Amino acid sequence: MLRKLWLIFAQTATVCVAIVFIVTTLKPEWLGPLGAPHGLLQTPTGLPTIEIGRAATVNSYNDAVKKAMPAVVNIFTSKEVRVSNNPFQNDPLFRQLFGDRFGSRTEQVSSLGSGVIVSADGYILTNNHVVDSADEIEIALSDGRKTAARLVGGDPETDIALLKIDLPNLPVIAFGNSDEARVGDVVLAIGNPFGVGQTVTMGIVSATGRTHLGINTFENFIQTDAAINPGNSGGALVDSNGHLLGINSAIFSRSGGSLGIGFAIPAATAKQIMDALAKNGQVVRGYIGVEPQDVTPELAEAFKLSRKDGAIIRGLQRGGPADKAGIKVSDILIAVEGTPVKDTTTMMNLVAQLVPGSKAKLRVLRNNQEMEIEVTVGKRPRPAAGGDR
Repeated sequence: MLRKLWLIFAQTATVCVAIVFIVTTLKPEWLGPLGAPHGLLQTPTGLPTIEIGRAATVNSYNDAVKKAMPAVVNIFTSKEVRVSNNPFQNDPLFRQLFGDRFGSRTEQVSSLGSGVIVSADGYILTNNHVVDSADEIEIALSDGRKTAARLVGGDPETDIALLKIDLPNLPVIAFGNSDEARVGDVVLAIGNPFGVGQTVTMGIVSATGRTHLGINTFENFIQTDAAINPGNSGGALVDSNGHLLGINSAIFSRSGGSLGIGFAIPAATAKQIMDALAKNGQVVRGYIGVEPQDVTPELAEAFKLSRKDGAIIRGLQRGGPADKAGIKVSDILIAVEGTPVKDTTTMMNLVAQLVPGSKAKLRVLRNNQEMEIEVTVGKRPRPAAGGDR
């Protein structure tokens, strides 16, 4: 009797297992929460192994693009340049021998770039090099509207410029927190590459805080591998939510095309420059009149320094703020208003934030002895050739 009952139980269990296997394989949704999630057949370890009868879900950034793209504009500029009537006129020797006797003519030169509408009253952020020296600036919106723009101000040292247009119902991009950008975050570059029209490319944040590139005087770039090409300059680098992370500014390229190394000015920096340009038409920065140099391991060893950070003062402007305050060549600047100086880039940024005319306390290292020197901050002159900071 027991043997017969056991046989019936074993046969029933076998049939049930077979049914469950068939249902799990062919109709997993019938099992509800007990079925494999997203139509995936699960192994005993819970890892997905094969997809059954359903296409994989593909992430889309369409929502982010719909938020950001309307606020990205195309910028067309034109300016007059003088061109010699003689093809040899650009040769210095030819000019020395014959001068400009063959005359010259004026020609209209056009260029293009991108910009980002950042306020409902018509302020547009772009790169300074996009609109520098332009006689005329025209803006084309994504909705087809076109209008002339005026230059509010430009800052060559960060390569940021601010334009103004007068149109109603303008789309505006929302600022993101560029200080929280992380390596590996997904980003989208929106602009008008090669003049083909508005284009979106995708990549990740490759690095943050990039400096010492020799592109701008003040650098703190977000590096990305999102494709950035000529015409993208001044366009938006946005996060996966469509918020502005940076203004696309430069690429590393040997051919003129994208090699997957692009640089964007962080939105926080762009916002700071924008506010200054909107208020004064220019950026007013502090200045102490020194020529700095990074402390390298070799210099630290040669000067027998007890530390390897800071900025060595290798030159002084005669009669400048630092010279008047008693700072000397070979002093090492280690702090500005209590904030440590890591290198020359940090020093320049800290000094630039000082208010001209105010008193600032600088901590320097002289003969391996720390001392504090008070400096009356000057006003940084407009960009010119030279190394003074």
